[in-house]
Amino acid sequence: MSLSGIFPIDRWNFTTQSVLSALSEEDFNILISHQSESRYQKGDVIFREGAVPSGIFLIKAQIIYVADQGELIGYHAVLSEERYPDSAAALEDSMISFIPKEDFLEALSRSPLFMQRLLKALSHEFTVLSNSISVFAQRTGPERLAIALIVLREKYKNARRADEDIVLNFSRSDLANIAGIAQENVIRLLKEFKTEGILDTEGRKIIIKDVKLLVKRANYR
Repeated sequence: MSLSGIFPIDRWNFTTQSVLSALSEEDFNILISHQSESRYQKGDVIFREGAVPSGIFLIKAQIIYVADQGELIGYHAVLSEERYPDSAAALEDSMISFIPKEDFLEALSRSPLFMQRLLKALSHEFTVLSNSISVFAQRTGPERLAIALIVLREKYKNARRADEDIVLNFSRSDLANIAGIAQENVIRLLKEFKTEGILDTEGRKIIIKDVKLLVKRANYR
């Protein structure tokens, strides 16, 4: 089910997937000419706050927080020529490409459209983060968890057929960190949501059954 008209998902999602489509085949090949692929297991650190960036990362599969397949991370520090202001770690086993900053900057210089779309994505990400900070600061625990589940559902939705249930595979501690509430509250709230028919659970898996009820629980206006 689409969230169109019932929840402003664009305010919560990054949009760097679209920027790569701005590159010609030649320029894209230049961008990835020296990429190296690495597998990361759950919990592995991809980059650490304070480290000097030497390139950017292209998500190949699975999810890193709100970054999905085809998205870029770590490029902000390269553009600003500063150290990483934050850290990134894998929530799921993932395949990630590392692209040296020289190739990234070369691609930017060769494609004005790529640069334009990246700057637009960067501006949008600032809006997403500002929205997250301001809204989450004023939300209750149930509302925070509901919004987190809505956003994660949207990420997982793309890998499913229209007739398939959307399944989220997250530990309760990861959900607690994403929603900014205590783990015991996540466990309690998931039981409440299950009783209300919003979702079902199988171990750590969460199956979203009624997104309209979930949006109602988010109390988003």
